[in-house]
Amino acid sequence: MGARNRYHWKRTIDALDAQTQCQEIVRILHFHEFPWDMFQSGALAQFRTFAVPTIGELLAETAEYTEHTQKRVDDTALILGTFIEHDLDSEVGRQAFRRLNHMHGAYEISNDDMLYTLATLVVGPIRWVQRYGWRRVSDHEITAMVNHMHNVGRRMGIKDVPTTYGAFERFYDDFEATHFAYSAGGAAVADATLDLMTTYPPNDRLPARLAKRLARAVMDRRLADALHYRRPTALECALVDGALRLRGRVVRFLPPRTRPLRTSELPYIRTYPDGYRVDELGTFPRSCPVRHVGDASA
Repeated sequence: MGARNRYHWKRTIDALDAQTQCQEIVRILHFHEFPWDMFQSGALAQFRTFAVPTIGELLAETAEYTEHTQKRVDDTALILGTFIEHDLDSEVGRQAFRRLNHMHGAYEISNDDMLYTLATLVVGPIRWVQRYGWRRVSDHEITAMVNHMHNVGRRMGIKDVPTTYGAFERFYDDFEATHFAYSAGGAAVADATLDLMTTYPPNDRLPARLAKRLARAVMDRRLADALHYRRPTALECALVDGALRLRGRVVRFLPPRTRPLRTSELPYIRTYPDGYRVDELGTFPRSCPVRHVGDASA
């Protein structure tokens, strides 16, 4: 594939069915078309969950994000990556759901909190790519992303998972308007995660204080206020926004990726240099499940 075939993967996606082949479409979007954008938007999605006190306080209580930040972030990314790389009903896919559902089942988590976390993985990436990607995602691709995440949510036992992007977006915006608020636990988890992000390339080439300011410049006011983060200046925000848009324009002229860049191959994933097993990812809470959040066969 040469530069003249920049839209090769877009044409491939257009030939796929957004209902029955939604996972293949999502796989191409994540591993070929927008791997960097998907990781960045996924990282920002995590910060949004920290701004919900019931989620932020629970994450702080487990201490995984504050004491084992790199592993916790890596495990989350790898489990979510499994839902893209492997068929959901494959043995590896089922292992990932069992791990996720076991971890969630050890705590009393509301359906709305679970649904909001799922929504951040739909609305967040789409809004990011529409603003900073080398091209916009199409309605066909958005439908596939919604269908895929609906299938993921159903296997997690989440109730009332939207079937359209409009419904996901409305729930996402309404939930943030009524639930975003400061909590000490959420702020502690966000601070630890932000510290880790300063070590990611190319942030690691900057002073940590500057890298944090640039990261906060990507956050909207609602998110920054909920975490009690002081927003950088308007000029800094404009520079970061402009740089991200410029990157998208540059990527537009690059040849299409011929080899998939899987989640496990990203330079930010560091915990498992010798490989990993999906059934060993995450934490293994000893407490008995208070709320069953579903089984992989749901």
